[in-house]
Amino acid sequence: MDQRVDSNFQNVQLTSSPWANPTPAGLVGLAVACFCFFALLSGNVTKEAMPLLGLWLLGGFVIQFTVAILDYKSNNSTGGNTFLFFAAFFMFVGGVEMLMKYDMIVRQIPFDARIDGWAWAVLTLVLWLWTPAFLKNTVLLFAIVALLDVALPFVALMDLGLIGKSNAFIPAWALLGAGIVGIYLSGALVVNTAFGREVLPLPGPLVP
Repeated sequence: MDQRVDSNFQNVQLTSSPWANPTPAGLVGLAVACFCFFALLSGNVTKEAMPLLGLWLLGGFVIQFTVAILDYKSNNSTGGNTFLFFAAFFMFVGGVEMLMKYDMIVRQIPFDARIDGWAWAVLTLVLWLWTPAFLKNTVLLFAIVALLDVALPFVALMDLGLIGKSNAFIPAWALLGAGIVGIYLSGALVVNTAFGREVLPLPGPLVP
């Protein structure tokens, strides 16, 4: 028996499946990215951490791409599409950009980072439009998405140069919150599946 999210990411249930639920691994990848971005945006680490962050994000890409494919295989449209664009843009592009940006900074090569703001604006609008779909899942997953809904527009506006870096604490703490919830949800899915019952509380959806 496998505790997994159903085909509409609506609820967690026990079902027979030849494939295990990949969602916990995807949540770990997301939590790592959220914690690391919190550290960077809040000033807990310096820009010299960017190359290492890039490598962690590329590791997250491997996880989230795999999760997306398995979600598609399970006819999980919401999960598959969300993890796929997270894998592509948050993880892969984010990781490669961290490596490239740091190299250009060190070599004093000029670049216009405002293009990132335009891309983040698209990702923000897409996630906002997709957010209602997560109302039919456990409230914990909806909370993660809602916190990302807060963080992403600030990242976009800062990259566009429309607001100052002094506002970075807002997306930083929203991302940390999303990471913490992701860790708990990942743990609940793995532990509850192993025992075949709810050991760690897993609240239901806001919209049945």
